[in-house]
Amino acid sequence: MTAIACHEARGDQSSLAIAIGEGFDAGLTANQMKEALSQLYAYTGFPRSLNALGTLKKVMEQRGDVELGVESSLLPSGYDALKQGTEVQTKLSGQPFNYDFCPAEDYYLKAHLFGDIFARDLLTHADRELVTVSALSGLEGVMPQLQAHVRGALNMGVTEEQLNGIVASLRSHGMEAEALRCEAAIAAVGGQPMPAVSTSSWPLGEPNDAYAKYFTGQSHLALLDSVSGLCNVSFEPGCRNNWHVHHGATQILICVSGRGWYQEWGKPAVELKPGVTIAVPEGVKHWHGAAKDSWMQHLTYHANAKPGNSNEWLEPVTDEQYNTLQ
Repeated sequence: MTAIACHEARGDQSSLAIAIGEGFDAGLTANQMKEALSQLYAYTGFPRSLNALGTLKKVMEQRGDVELGVESSLLPSGYDALKQGTEVQTKLSGQPFNYDFCPAEDYYLKAHLFGDIFARDLLTHADRELVTVSALSGLEGVMPQLQAHVRGALNMGVTEEQLNGIVASLRSHGMEAEALRCEAAIAAVGGQPMPAVSTSSWPLGEPNDAYAKYFTGQSHLALLDSVSGLCNVSFEPGCRNNWHVHHGATQILICVSGRGWYQEWGKPAVELKPGVTIAVPEGVKHWHGAAKDSWMQHLTYHANAKPGNSNEWLEPVTDEQYNTLQ
């Protein structure tokens, strides 16, 4: 269910279809998946929810014989959604929560989300929080809500092991940025320092340990094509490589996410933003890396490479040099 919820939030219908098939194979019923995808309209919007339900319908039609499962029970006569929702929200938040800034939104949260939706018994409150955390991990710019729902999940009886299971599941499905985002939220709620998180869809790769001695800060390397040598290099905030020179080749840099810097010896630094392409001339001393407050990722490969081409690594970029860049 973790992968299903995260793919719904990301709007990735092809990957969602695969995850739905895996869900059926693992014993999830159609109605359980419907319940989760319907709930998520409150967190990811009707368009993503409806698209995801459409994908579920297509997978069901393609598979033919699927387990529908039981339906949610009818709510009792005289059910008070506002009263029940307020109680559920209080338990989830750990204290009474009133959004006085926007009373209409406060009512929607209490009466509809935590009243009408959370009252449906096909998924437990703990299940619903696991679904919500998984989905919010797939969205950029919602870290405060993600952290709030990590806390809410714990208040609803979800264990730390289950929360960490979301991270493992996302990572096993190739969603590294989403896994890191979830991992950061769990760390923050647990009182641990929250690591900087790349929100890019480009692969993070592995820690660039083989070249760590030539870098200030942590970088990651993902080999994208073994024939051309095309790589994606990810620089955590503040990370940069040493001054260096390419002999016998032109290095091509294509920034694909975040913000950073490229600088040639004796020249002003050039800001790297998505779409900026740099052709590093052969024999020119230079460095490149992330800005102080942002991840940066660039693709890189060598063009016009001559036999015996090599890299010459030089001195680090000092803090004094780096800190002049804004």
